[in-house]
Amino acid sequence: MTQQHWDVIVVGGGNAGYSSAIAAKQAGAGRVLLIEKSTETSYPGGNSYFTAGAFRTVFGGLDDLLPILHNVDTETAKIIDMDPYTTQDFMNDLMRVTAGRADPDLANVLVNTSRETIDWLDKVGIKFRLSFNRQAYKVEGRYKFWGGMVLSVVDGGKGLIQQYHESALRHDVTVQYGTSLTGLVTDPESNRVQGVQVLLQQADGSCIKKILTSDAVILTCGGFEANPSMRAQYLGKNWDLAHVRGTPYNTGDGLVIAQRDVYAKTAGGYSSCHATCWDANTNPHKGDTIMTNQFTKSGYPLGIMVNRDGKRFVDEGMDFRNYTYAFFGKEIMNQPGSVAFQIWDAKTLSWLREEEYADDVVEKVVANSIEELAEKLATPNQKGSWKATLTSKQALVDTIREYNDAVVAHLDQHPNRKWDPAVKDGMSTQSEKKQLKLPKSNWALTIDQAPFVAVKITTGITFTFGGLGVDPETAAVLDTASQPIGNLYAAGEIVGGAFYENYPGGSGLMLGSILGRKAGTSAAKISAAQNESRR
Repeated sequence: MTQQHWDVIVVGGGNAGYSSAIAAKQAGAGRVLLIEKSTETSYPGGNSYFTAGAFRTVFGGLDDLLPILHNVDTETAKIIDMDPYTTQDFMNDLMRVTAGRADPDLANVLVNTSRETIDWLDKVGIKFRLSFNRQAYKVEGRYKFWGGMVLSVVDGGKGLIQQYHESALRHDVTVQYGTSLTGLVTDPESNRVQGVQVLLQQADGSCIKKILTSDAVILTCGGFEANPSMRAQYLGKNWDLAHVRGTPYNTGDGLVIAQRDVYAKTAGGYSSCHATCWDANTNPHKGDTIMTNQFTKSGYPLGIMVNRDGKRFVDEGMDFRNYTYAFFGKEIMNQPGSVAFQIWDAKTLSWLREEEYADDVVEKVVANSIEELAEKLATPNQKGSWKATLTSKQALVDTIREYNDAVVAHLDQHPNRKWDPAVKDGMSTQSEKKQLKLPKSNWALTIDQAPFVAVKITTGITFTFGGLGVDPETAAVLDTASQPIGNLYAAGEIVGGAFYENYPGGSGLMLGSILGRKAGTSAAKISAAQNESRR
């Protein structure tokens, strides 16, 4: 094996990895190497490439964000309604959706350093925009933002990785693709990390082993969402069948290696994950680098979802989409065949996002009556892509009839309520006259105007919540005695402790950047100290 020494080695080339590498250079590290398992042309950027590029942050209103925005002109700014999102709002949302299980120290770091990290990212070269297409509706001529999350990156995940890569090159970070982590090199007495062992892919397809020594190592190589056996082991029955939304390279290598080689502590919700409503006709093993996030199907608040037996199984209007989308995907996995159908009528079709529901993006079933829709959903098409079909046509007809009756009863009791997708409008299925066992709590409209449209969905897994335990202030990886492991840091999806069962949309990328910046800064300090001792 050949050897080569670096000041800092970052393992994994996504949001957290690039944040770490750039921060390390800014903090004075000399030679910084970022290694990435994928090749430069196949799945660069990890899961970050497949995101919508949303960042949840504290902010003081529109005026606070305008200096960093790249898609808001003066006239547009005049018709935007946007409430401030305070530290208390962020903390309340995080604790609410994780049932109070989020590690309080990690939660405080996430919430209280979010805004300053956004400014740092802006200076690094990440271009932000308001997420008009995902987090706002235009109601009566005004853009109304909802759910607290308003920022995304220009050109989404693709743009995020391109902008990071350009910034890394400007900061003189060396990026090396086709390099898989196989072990951590440690001092046998102190357990301090001294480098990494890797497999380096050659041009002819062969691999060679290498040892790369370094003063500090940062693990940013993701969770185990692309590993079917680990999904089944930790998440449970049927999870080996979930569709992978992003990179096929996040197979849990860093988690296993850190536990094996340095006795790293684990943290977070290992039995849970971020999983969303996903096009059932996608490749189950990897995301599409062209369509990326377009296979997400998040229009369910505008209609209803039913399982293969024709029954509703979630309250589609229980909260804003960005507080439910990472949770509802898991509910689909528990349904018969792990599939479901989203259904709308003519009243809400125009509100569906084109990037997710255009005719050339998703296969639709269209009908002029509920009975015809049920018949079509129960019949496989010639392509066979509807082979997991509706099992009971009458059950679907009865479900929609009962739902419609409940919506009408609610409107009879509350005739002045107005449907508004940008607020929790209280338009529900519950009234004194009629109550559904499973309500729709907001945005409930009758499904009774042709055309009727359905799409078939399944569970798309994004990232796993279980990971390594870290010190929230330094991003140092902890051992099983909760002590920092010398010279080893972590950031991104490989870190556990912040999310359980659910998460507030946009907080994953935010935490990855925060801990990445901390990890890079900490690693640079270690390198500086070791360089001084070698003089």
